[in-house]
Amino acid sequence: MLKGQWFGPYAGTNSGNIIAEFDQFGPDLVGTVTAYPGDPVPPTFTVVTIPIGRQSFETVLQLQPIDFATGNPVPWESIASQHPGLTMSRLAETKWALSPDNTLYVSWVTDTGNHGTAVLKQGAPNEPSAIRPLAIEGWSEFKDFVTSLEPSRYIFRGHQENTWRLRTYFHRTRRADLRRFMQMDIPVLHRQLSGLTQHVFNLADPIQNGAFHNLVQHHGYPTPLLDWTYSPFVAAYFAYRNIPKERRTAERKIRIVVFDARQWQSDFKQFDRFTPAQRHFSIFLPIAINNARMVPQQALLTISNVDDIEGYIAENEALRGKTYLAAIDLPASDRPQVMAELRMMGITAGSLFPGIDGVCEQLREANFEL
Repeated sequence: MLKGQWFGPYAGTNSGNIIAEFDQFGPDLVGTVTAYPGDPVPPTFTVVTIPIGRQSFETVLQLQPIDFATGNPVPWESIASQHPGLTMSRLAETKWALSPDNTLYVSWVTDTGNHGTAVLKQGAPNEPSAIRPLAIEGWSEFKDFVTSLEPSRYIFRGHQENTWRLRTYFHRTRRADLRRFMQMDIPVLHRQLSGLTQHVFNLADPIQNGAFHNLVQHHGYPTPLLDWTYSPFVAAYFAYRNIPKERRTAERKIRIVVFDARQWQSDFKQFDRFTPAQRHFSIFLPIAINNARMVPQQALLTISNVDDIEGYIAENEALRGKTYLAAIDLPASDRPQVMAELRMMGITAGSLFPGIDGVCEQLREANFEL
């Protein structure tokens, strides 16, 4: 099925990379396709509608360039003066075919005679995590290891299951089309929340837009963000926090994900937008408007338009010959000891979640056998 995110290279009159994202909308798959050639040619954007169940089809698509300044699709006439000597195609006759091995082949000829072919894949976002954990046994070794790391270089996430793949909440819901998310979901959410927050967020301001997404992420709304912390012990708290009693066995493992943020930022361009953008995974530090949790959690975020983040990082590790992402697996049975020590460090629900809910959770943990 064509639902989901597709990506890969294209070649022909020009060459570059393509990202295609399709969600189900009524009886059709509706999504966007963006081609990213090399500079100074602007990216090309189009909207595609596909009847569900079709494995191959032909369609004529209307093309728009993307304005470098705003990141939005615009009429060619509005930016033509920025690209002297360049002619922009307006229409493309396209052919699509999905092969049995789940490869999507796309070919096209435009009204200006440009042509090309693309080979697109999906990654493996629904597969279990493929990260091999470090050889660290137990809570004591974990403490020794993380306290030996260079401060502020690494960031951490806690996973209740060691099989969970690194993926945003937005993509875990099986959504793919980020442009639809930004144009339809977020304005409705913004209208509903503006009467409940002390600050009215200006979504046209990248800083406030990021703060708004950070706020709704922390209150359970799916976004293309991932929560991280500079503290391995805060990450451990989140990993152990909600493990059901029947799962607290030595055989079952929780996971602390370790990411070399400093090296990644040095090696790869960082973006502050979801879309349109080349595939990216970027460190993101929004301001904490109406979000009292960020400081006690030593929190930061990553922003990404990639469905299979873990696969994307592994792909770049192979290309660079470097390791950016690691994992530490610990027994779920260590929970009583871990939570007791974290409480002595001041890492509790009351400190991490300021307010009534946090205090109640902290005292529930202290006073009841959960």
